[in-house]
Amino acid sequence: MEKIKYAGKLLPGFAMALVIAAIAKLLEGLLPIHLIGASVIALFIGMILNHFWKPNRLFATGLKFTSKKILKFAIILLGASLNIRIVLEVGKLSLCVMVFTLLTCFGIGHFVGRALKINWKLSNLISAGTGICGGSAIAAIAPVIDADDSDIAYAMSATFLFDMAMIVLFPIMGQAMGLTDMAYGLWAGTAVNDTSSVVAAGYAFSEAAGDFATMVKLTRTLSIIPTVIAFALISAHLKRKEAGAGGTAVKAEFRLVKVIPWFILGFLGLAVINSFGLIPAGVSAGMKDISKFLMITALAAIGLNTSFKDMKKSGFAPMLHGFIISLLVVVVAIAVEYFMGIV
Repeated sequence: MEKIKYAGKLLPGFAMALVIAAIAKLLEGLLPIHLIGASVIALFIGMILNHFWKPNRLFATGLKFTSKKILKFAIILLGASLNIRIVLEVGKLSLCVMVFTLLTCFGIGHFVGRALKINWKLSNLISAGTGICGGSAIAAIAPVIDADDSDIAYAMSATFLFDMAMIVLFPIMGQAMGLTDMAYGLWAGTAVNDTSSVVAAGYAFSEAAGDFATMVKLTRTLSIIPTVIAFALISAHLKRKEAGAGGTAVKAEFRLVKVIPWFILGFLGLAVINSFGLIPAGVSAGMKDISKFLMITALAAIGLNTSFKDMKKSGFAPMLHGFIISLLVVVVAIAVEYFMGIV
């Protein structure tokens, strides 16, 4: 009986987020050019609604459940669409460029965030969105570091704005530099943020460039796994440190299973199973579609829990952070290609 009552409390908020997600998907399909993904549309719809109407107690429980639990479930299902063998297919060239761009995002990004006095959670969410795969990376890391909904929304917004610029500018710059299909695909696949934006920027150059850029992008997506584990370790260390400072006894025992979030273990497990071909292609594609829609639903809930007033408190600094890191990644990626003789 209690479970039924709890499910009843979840239903209004979850249903509202589902409706917004469906509207976002519809709007995405109506766009003549794929410049903005449904996840960003859902986030913005939720934030706009929050500006005029604050969700009351009837919706609060379901929205919180959707933004936290449903988001984690969506990340687990995403693993079924990834194939670790793609890393070997793409080759050492893309991995080399990717290593340098990730070091740029999280290495230089750390110092940029500190210089701009941005909290470490928001700073690293922006770096993850820029260096790995936009909204998916932000969504995967946010629960691990207990990021606020406002931080998630701000990071998503920054990633979206620079993706919009990259979709337009990358094909123009690629043509101006006379890049080959492979060189351009490698550049776009490692420097453009969101998957949909990589696809748009890649195929705007050529079909071959689009194919290669998409493959490189999938390789980048796999870096979610070690990145999330790293942030889980950092978060656990900081919690132990805070507990020690507060006078609480802290056990020195370290267990990796406890540190790594359960949903990331599920994500990794499905990725490994899929890599061995144990998940039929049709089932894998279906799980990916469900994952993407549930992620859109979760972002709609996050938007409904986020106000523009809260984001204004962060000021212009996070956007400047995103611009600096995005620009550095674009420059570093093409510079590594020049150094390796690919261009």
